[in-house]
Amino acid sequence: MPIRRSKVLVKWIYENQHKMQTIRCCSSLLRYKEVEETAQIEPETISVPHTKPTPQITPEFSFKYSDLQVRLAAPYQLQPKPDASALGFGKYFTDHMLKIHYHKQLGGWQKPEIIPFEHLTIHPAAKALHYAIQLFEGMKAYRGIDDKLRLFRPDLNMERMNLAAQRSGLPMFDGLELINCLIRLIQIDQEWVPHSETSTLYVRPTLIGTEPTFGVMEPDSALMFVIMSPVSAYYKTRDDGAVSIYADPSVVRAFPGGVGNRKVGSNYGPTIEVTARAAELGHQQVLWLFGPDKELTEVGAMNIFIVYINEHGDKQLSTPPLNGLILPGVTRRSILELASQWEDVTVKEEVITMDRLINLNKQGRLLEMFGAGTAVVVTPISNVGYVDQNIHIPTMKQTQPVYQRLKDTLLAIQYGHIEHPFCKILS
Repeated sequence: MPIRRSKVLVKWIYENQHKMQTIRCCSSLLRYKEVEETAQIEPETISVPHTKPTPQITPEFSFKYSDLQVRLAAPYQLQPKPDASALGFGKYFTDHMLKIHYHKQLGGWQKPEIIPFEHLTIHPAAKALHYAIQLFEGMKAYRGIDDKLRLFRPDLNMERMNLAAQRSGLPMFDGLELINCLIRLIQIDQEWVPHSETSTLYVRPTLIGTEPTFGVMEPDSALMFVIMSPVSAYYKTRDDGAVSIYADPSVVRAFPGGVGNRKVGSNYGPTIEVTARAAELGHQQVLWLFGPDKELTEVGAMNIFIVYINEHGDKQLSTPPLNGLILPGVTRRSILELASQWEDVTVKEEVITMDRLINLNKQGRLLEMFGAGTAVVVTPISNVGYVDQNIHIPTMKQTQPVYQRLKDTLLAIQYGHIEHPFCKILS
């Protein structure tokens, strides 16, 4: 007896497909989609100012926090929590994760669900595995001195994630809905947030194309998942507390018109060989240069800053401009906004070349150099290996270094010593 495709059946399919591990596409399923499309109401468009590079996203096209379903881990699935002193970076993972499926033929985003941490089941032909159709974000949850949990400017991570999704042909979403889902996930695993001001809970939202077909094109299916890991220091520093970096003008991290300004995995894999070569030479990270003038772009996975005495005799904090080669870091933006309020420091985005850096150092005007990012916060740099020379930077010789002032301010905000609108407190 044939099944009658009623609206009740269509509704049931849409509400329960997120529970299915495998989606099989058939002609009947396509007809269900047609029934749903005819019943859809035309969505309203949210206007976005031209000055803000945020994709236009309507909540109607996104998953909803109100649809979130939670399945808690059984006692035997709970993992022992490591000691904060032995954390390292990204070695341990919490008891739960967030998963949200996307299937174009089922109307788009499915219901979000928090489930016990598990391995992914993915088709070998998934586009993420062959064409790097994937992206990720990096955030942290902090346990403040008041024992309250905080996120640092999560709206900026959502904005950046959507821009990467737009460029990668992956589905966009309402950032506020994901933030609310993340907050619930963190609340469930809140005891994994270290009771320490030297450790945090790293939050890794990831979006991958899962359509199991060959061909470089926009995937019809995707998976967003969020996993979390308690972390401490990202990497070891030298004896003086700073790092040494290696600048090789023969390699580049990004190029004009590419995706250097998007947080996609294809920006990171190709850096491994050069980073290993730098380590063999005694350096901790790579300073990425670009072009015939050897412009400074990024250092490792961090944004780069220098402090020097400018032509007017003022102390100036500078970083390369966002020209498409550089990731718009949340920490980078926060540093610029905080330092611009200080009266004793001039703040400027400007092109910085290796020749300029060397000349400032020879003239005794270069005071500091440091990297900044979510994983490391602020890391001072005391040496640059370049061609056949080592350029010693007097960062650690300053009596009141700007990098330390910035780091102290950021950490004070993140751990609740200072109440600041940059932080979102989790109730």
